[in-house]
Amino acid sequence: MVNTLLNTMPLPHRNRLPQSFYDRPTLKVARDILGKYLLRESEGSTVAARIIDVEAYVGPEDKACHASKGRTKRTEVLFGQPGFTYVYLIYGMHNLLNFVTERVDFPAAILIRGIEIREREREQLPEPIRIDGPGRVCKQLNIDRTLNCIDATTEEAIWVEDRGESIRSHQITALPRIGVDYAGEWAKKPWRFCLRSLT
Repeated sequence: MVNTLLNTMPLPHRNRLPQSFYDRPTLKVARDILGKYLLRESEGSTVAARIIDVEAYVGPEDKACHASKGRTKRTEVLFGQPGFTYVYLIYGMHNLLNFVTERVDFPAAILIRGIEIREREREQLPEPIRIDGPGRVCKQLNIDRTLNCIDATTEEAIWVEDRGESIRSHQITALPRIGVDYAGEWAKKPWRFCLRSLT
């Protein structure tokens, strides 16, 4: 009975990130979201994963950002409220998860590139499971386009929590983004952020 109760009761120090967290400059959000926990609720199962690798996409001038080609049905969510999900398909097979940032009508987002799965069903795993690559992240967490345009600040399917982990600037590495060579000079922007320490 005790174990059953523990598995169903919320654990302490878990605070969902509010809209105000995302409604800030994207590069700041990208750094600050490292060490936070991505939660996925699917078919009654909950997975918690520490975010360790992200990329920032900032505004219509950023040639690597989808919104640089204009406001379309696909990119409309990028122009909307901060804290919403932007999930899209690449190569016809891989889903990628982003969180919209900054003010309404300014298209920007954070791509989740890497995670460490730390918990399943509210129980800590003996060892973290590291997942590299945005497509693998979505596959592992059962994230597809049905989760596009979800308010991660209120909905129960997917959200991000602050569990009180402090990340210092020297723990963060800034690198050029991956797979955006077509963006010219914008491809050289050091807008990929990852944790040096993955423990």
